Amino acid sequence: MTGTVLIAGASGHFGRAAEAAFSASGWQVRRYRRGSDMAVAAQGAQVIVNALNPPKYNNWAQHIPAITAQVIAAARACGARVVVPGNVYVYGPLGGVWGPDTPHNPHTKKGKIRVEMEARYRDSGIRTLILRGGDFIDPTQTGTLFSMMTAKAAAGKLTRFGRPDALHAYAPVQDMARAAAALCARPNLPDFADIPYAGQAFSINDLTAELARQLRKPVKVSTFPWWAMQAAAPFWELARELLEMRYLSDISHHLDPRPLAALLPDFRGQTLPQIVAQTLRAG
Repeated sequence: MTGTVLIAGASGHFGRAAEAAFSASGWQVRRYRRGSDMAVAAQGAQVIVNALNPPKYNNWAQHIPAITAQVIAAARACGARVVVPGNVYVYGPLGGVWGPDTPHNPHTKKGKIRVEMEARYRDSGIRTLILRGGDFIDPTQTGTLFSMMTAKAAAGKLTRFGRPDALHAYAPVQDMARAAAALCARPNLPDFADIPYAGQAFSINDLTAELARQLRKPVKVSTFPWWAMQAAAPFWELARELLEMRYLSDISHHLDPRPLAALLPDFRGQTLPQIVAQTLRAG
């Protein structure tokens, strides 16, 4: 099944990838223009991809509820399913394997806001797919944790944000968007589906070893200057947010691949060697 999809936030990481993935899968794709009437833009659409983020990624407490209400109203008006790229903030600081049955226990502001947002979708009765991934890997844009870690990868340098041996969940965003398009084409998808996108989980040690193998030389790893974030935190919101999320670089965690494999048994995403090779080409 294909149809018409409205992409809200088409200039961002997931929105841009979703536009390409749905188009490649045969969907008619529309872009939502921020500030316009979403219900009008969504008329005739079978899917709305909510990849909107607050301007400059700030003030989530105000902007996320407003965006959520707008998307729910538009979906209700046209009967569309909503696709939300979920994150791992909802799980809190206890590491391990995270999946649909993992309790939501956030301890950060953004995590609590995301829990409230997901509850609003669940309670609305709107058909919703939360496709939950780790930190994005997006070779087409900067601004991700992975791009900060690998900014000097071609020169044999990496930056680590936490424990070098801690597994960390990553979502190559183009793969995750392909999975979203494939799931939306399935006629038997539950009305409310919370599906992990496992992507890849690797440590900085794993990344260092693979980069060194491909470069055929040793790789130097430096530590991110968290002291600078602490100094800037009183007057810079982004610094405060980075400090809140620091725990994700220190606890081993990954997402359960089984729910997605049950629905899309033939789906394959990038491997770590492919991710590193792509990173080197982009750099």
